[in-house]
Amino acid sequence: MGGRGIGYFSIPEFSEDIEIQNHLMNTALNNDEVEVMVLKEEAGIRRQGEVLGIKKRAKMQFVGTLTSPQATPQSGNGQSKDFFFLKPDDRRMYRDIFIHGSNAQKAKNGDKVQVEITGWRDPLKSPEGKVIRVLGRKGVHNVEMEAIILERGFEDKFTKEVDKDALRIVEEKEADWKNEVGRRKDFRDTLTFTIDPVDAKDFDDALSFKVLTDGNYEIGIHIADVSHFVEPGTILDQEAIKRGTSVYLVDRTIPMLPEILSNDLCSLKPDVERLTFSAVFNINKSGKVLDKWFGKTVIHSDRRFSYEEAQEILDAKTGEYFEELDTLNQIAKELQKEKFKNGAIEFETEEVKFELDDEGRPIRVFRKERKDTHKLIEEFMLLANREVAEFMYKGIEKAKSKGAFVYRIHELPNKEKIINLAVFAKALGYNLDEEDGEVTAGALNRLMKSIDGGVHESLIKTATIRSMAKAVYSTRNIGHFGLGFTYYTHFTSPIRRYPDLMVHRLLFRFLNGGVIEQDEVAKYERLSMEATQKEISASEAERASIKYKQVEFMLGKIGQEFDATISGVSEWGIYVEEVETKAEGMVRLRNMTDDMYILDEKNYCIVGTQKKKKYSLGDRVRVKLNDANLDKKILDFALIQS
Repeated sequence: MGGRGIGYFSIPEFSEDIEIQNHLMNTALNNDEVEVMVLKEEAGIRRQGEVLGIKKRAKMQFVGTLTSPQATPQSGNGQSKDFFFLKPDDRRMYRDIFIHGSNAQKAKNGDKVQVEITGWRDPLKSPEGKVIRVLGRKGVHNVEMEAIILERGFEDKFTKEVDKDALRIVEEKEADWKNEVGRRKDFRDTLTFTIDPVDAKDFDDALSFKVLTDGNYEIGIHIADVSHFVEPGTILDQEAIKRGTSVYLVDRTIPMLPEILSNDLCSLKPDVERLTFSAVFNINKSGKVLDKWFGKTVIHSDRRFSYEEAQEILDAKTGEYFEELDTLNQIAKELQKEKFKNGAIEFETEEVKFELDDEGRPIRVFRKERKDTHKLIEEFMLLANREVAEFMYKGIEKAKSKGAFVYRIHELPNKEKIINLAVFAKALGYNLDEEDGEVTAGALNRLMKSIDGGVHESLIKTATIRSMAKAVYSTRNIGHFGLGFTYYTHFTSPIRRYPDLMVHRLLFRFLNGGVIEQDEVAKYERLSMEATQKEISASEAERASIKYKQVEFMLGKIGQEFDATISGVSEWGIYVEEVETKAEGMVRLRNMTDDMYILDEKNYCIVGTQKKKKYSLGDRVRVKLNDANLDKKILDFALIQS
């Protein structure tokens, strides 16, 4: 659904989505399950439809700002206290929500609140609602971050019942700790360490390293054994299903599990025993896996590295565990080489981080650097994920059972999107080899290499990612196009992803000869679909927090000039992305007064009708920031024309 309240409905027999105008929405909202009537075809416009009824509401709670309309002059107080309207933060919610004063929980004009819709019968009028939570004053850092979390269906705190259940589980498991350790393969005397971000609090993966007598290496990928603590059907398990994933905003993590587990007993801290589920490989210098073992283990991490610390040791070629780190790094490079040789697409996009002051205001924006140590960990996690998926797929196939497993799959790109990407790349002077929308990973990699280091690199990478299908969780294995893997799953982060927890349970059951009943297959498919939706919501929350902080950072820079790249063109303006902060805003055509500019959609540019000056997608431009609207998260720029 678009921000103007126009809906789109997908029907398999139609190649294009049915468009539903605002006045024909019949109170339908984004992602509602609805009954639609397709209207008669009209020449020159997209096929139209009308909502006949709502089958199931996707969402009834919205976060936004409470506004009090001007009262009549006779009231004398300038505002009415009898009723308010909620202006929703979700731009896809196309109606303000009416709230009677008695349902406002003493909230004031300008407060950020969460509202539940209580009734909406007349599509021409606003829905009615009640305030269920008052967050605080609009514009306050913590209030805005909480609003982002709640708007996407997440909670920043756990209930007393969940915390109590977590404490009960921890106490029970700690009482049986020695017995449990005795049932596991012991890696406590094998060199083991973690490499994580400097500000990480939960360490869910560790690497162990041992040189074997034949000159090969035993490398263990040890993952926090969350499944030992979070058992199916418990209050804690139900909460983990509901959350689906941890959420990472610019200033905080909203964990999937209470901190007593995520930051303590399930966190692979140094110098303490921890229970793990491990993938252990006998591997040579070329990265070839010679033997493998999966099972429950106990470890004792010898060292906690940050990515930066480990990188400094590699760069200096000396320091604590240099030989081990260097060997792991060389093997990781071989794994990476093999991955790209087998069809993985080489994506590396830039991300931004913020330095915040004590009140949460951004004082610095900088781009994250991906170093060898990041890639080292990534390659060994990919190895574990791939090998576990292949082991399970072939094992189930060999057993000729109707067993289920949860895969991470990535479909082939949509043909129409690939055709559009090829046209887009060509407009910027690059070539993508495709045939009727069919494309190989090799062709995409050649495109990536041709833009490497160029002015259009970020732009084309972003466009390419948008043309890809979304990776999802499923019990049906079709491989992972982007990684070039025939088998792939998520095994390595059960602290923060519920699908990984399901993978651990299913793998453990298979290793112990358990059978997956037929009715469980449907259950795991449903849980996979729900986890995918939660992952999408978490990504939206992360992007929203970044966008908010980018605009907030730029508030203090109104009137300043910046270098930018044209990131989009439309009939009403050009989108520009500031080079350093990657903050995006718009230059409106009506403010470009040196000529009358029109959109040349075919060539991705705008052109002056008199002077024929052209501004094309990907061009570097100099801009001045005219305004920053934090409520709408919008930046208005003006071109500094030469």
